[in-house]
Amino acid sequence: MKPHGLNDETRRQLDRFLQHQQTQAYQMTYALTGNRDDALELVQDAMLQLVRKYAHKPETDWPALFHRILQNRIRDFHRKQGFRKLLGLFNGQIHRSEQEHSDAGATAIEQASDPRQAQPDQQLQQSHFRENLLQALQTLPLRQQQIFLLRGWQQFSTTETAAALGISSGSVKTHYSRALEKLRTQLGEHHENVE
Repeated sequence: MKPHGLNDETRRQLDRFLQHQQTQAYQMTYALTGNRDDALELVQDAMLQLVRKYAHKPETDWPALFHRILQNRIRDFHRKQGFRKLLGLFNGQIHRSEQEHSDAGATAIEQASDPRQAQPDQQLQQSHFRENLLQALQTLPLRQQQIFLLRGWQQFSTTETAAALGISSGSVKTHYSRALEKLRTQLGEHHENVE
């Protein structure tokens, strides 16, 4: 992807940005589509769209622009395909971003991370929690799933999530609060892990 009219430094920054985004964007999209091929296609399409239309924008604008494009692609996918159940969200290893958000506390996604560091009984508990969380996520409306995954997995702030989805911060707070309430109710004894 080499957009015309960009200097070499901007191209390098864009390449670094896309490489940094690709794994988590793919995992999140897979969680929302339930299909590996569809997820890969949606992420690649969003990346191409970012390069074509917004490569000239400041680097600080790219995360919100990229996630807005991607979330729009995901919504379009659901309109065309109908809602598919989430499949295999936690199959394999989920790696957290190397960059930590200062305002991010422990989340349900974090509670379900890296089973290699746990003892066998803890691994079993984490496995059950992941399965329960996956089932509970399936019951949320798409907008709540998107917001929960952006806030809980991507560790976006309220403002970043609002920019990525093209909605108000108040709407993000409302949907996130409703998602957490539903997840806590459905996860029962594990509710303390959902923050």
